[in-house]
Amino acid sequence: MRIVIESSDRIGISQEILAVFAKQAWNLKAVEITSCFTYLHLEFEALTLSQIKHCLAHVMGVISVESINLLPSEQRANHLQALLDKMPEPIIDVDSQGLILAMNKASHKLMPQAAGGKHDFIATDYLGKPINEYIEQITNAMLTNTATSQAITIQGKAYILDISPVLSSSVTNSVNDPSNKSAGNSEKNSAKNKDKQVNGSVLLLRSMNTLGRQISLMQSHQEHSFDNIIGQSKSISLIKAQGERFAELDLPVLISGETGTGKELIARALHQASSRAKAPFLAINCSALPEHLLESELFGYESGAFTGAQKGGKPGLVELAEGGCLFLDEIAEMSPYLQAKLLRFLQDLTYRRVGGTKELIANIRIISASHQNLAKLISEKTFREDLYYRLNVLSIELPPLRERIADMSLLANLFIENAAKQVSHSQQTKRAKPKLTHQALALLQRFAWPGNIRQLQNVLFSVVALNNGDDICADDLLPVLNKYAGNSHAGSNHADKSQEGDLVIDAATDWSSAQADFEAKLLGHLYPLFPTTRKLAERLKVSHNKIAMKLRQHGIR
Repeated sequence: MRIVIESSDRIGISQEILAVFAKQAWNLKAVEITSCFTYLHLEFEALTLSQIKHCLAHVMGVISVESINLLPSEQRANHLQALLDKMPEPIIDVDSQGLILAMNKASHKLMPQAAGGKHDFIATDYLGKPINEYIEQITNAMLTNTATSQAITIQGKAYILDISPVLSSSVTNSVNDPSNKSAGNSEKNSAKNKDKQVNGSVLLLRSMNTLGRQISLMQSHQEHSFDNIIGQSKSISLIKAQGERFAELDLPVLISGETGTGKELIARALHQASSRAKAPFLAINCSALPEHLLESELFGYESGAFTGAQKGGKPGLVELAEGGCLFLDEIAEMSPYLQAKLLRFLQDLTYRRVGGTKELIANIRIISASHQNLAKLISEKTFREDLYYRLNVLSIELPPLRERIADMSLLANLFIENAAKQVSHSQQTKRAKPKLTHQALALLQRFAWPGNIRQLQNVLFSVVALNNGDDICADDLLPVLNKYAGNSHAGSNHADKSQEGDLVIDAATDWSSAQADFEAKLLGHLYPLFPTTRKLAERLKVSHNKIAMKLRQHGIR
């Protein structure tokens, strides 16, 4: 029986209450006392609440005696256990000797008995027993006074083990030490005399899938789908339909396209629309790391594999992306050695960690991307042809922005809206979204955009940041576009070919008319980007007098 006794706040009343129970020789299993309340757990056959009230009737200050289901400590323990059991990751609390103090339900699957299916175990079956009796990889040597993390394997499944020590601090009081000359010195000496003792450790085991999912969420906080891809042009509509079909097929996909066309966005949309959507999506840029680092990032490494290797080893992205998708950006930058290793991995999805001997099996989908011409690299013997065919089972080619003129208005308005929100948030002032004039939109549609969508986004953010809330006109865009045009001759030259190279040839066309037609188109395209005769003359490497004459000749103002 558990009861709570409410009483007045009188000195000595708790002792009087306990004396009554001692006189009756009732077995007290537990007692908890707070201000005005005494909680008791009694064990005595045929004991009733009325008997207890009768015995306490003569104690001055007793207000009420009620029956309860649990003592406060038991209630807290139940709530804590319920909280632990809700955690999807195994959590085990051990003392300084490695004996199990508490654990949640998720921990049961790590125990050999539970795995054998003999019967349903509960937490109390393990309490007070050594942790290494069930999980051999966890030893007392790991239970130090510093937090550590390491990779371990339990029942053939890889986990990251996080060990957090539970410390108690004992402070030697040196305030009255005659060697101390001031209270300040006393405090300093007291802090120095702090001795932290390890009372135990909390063990948290995170599966590779859980860890990979967390990394995936850190890489991108947004939801990606084909519906979120902006564009209504024929080419983008075709890519969306193609991507939705490819998402259903669990095969490698190769995405090609110029820099800034949104290759990773398509890759994430493919993953989001697939049956692997709830599993991790991890991305790595193959050109960002040297060969040895890229290998360990992809396939992980064992403890002691190289100088500076983390104790216990480290899982690679292939392991962390278990059940999900691995996106290899700029795949053409991968070294010949890693190309061979990746080819071997793609054949049967088996691999070994760097410095390891154990063969591991992956369950992931590979999506790769490159802005380079892989066919040309194959002919130059810098990219393996057999790897190309392994990666290029399904292929998607993204068009450059200059071939998506119909989407320019949608993209520009979206980027302007996003930029206005960011500027308003940073300046803590509400600013209206500026509008794009027809002349400004026409200027954007004529520009070559060597950096594609990413460049368009940067240009419009720069313009919005300098805008005072007025409409964005061509004069606002020209300074920013001139900067890009001056630094990107390749892009401008490409525009010369694509925009001014289309000549109308008929029976009346001769050398003079063709030359005049070309001059008019060339000047008409470049003059908005270089709006003075001197700037345009520098761009075309001629005298500004010749430019002025040609502008008058072709009626360009």
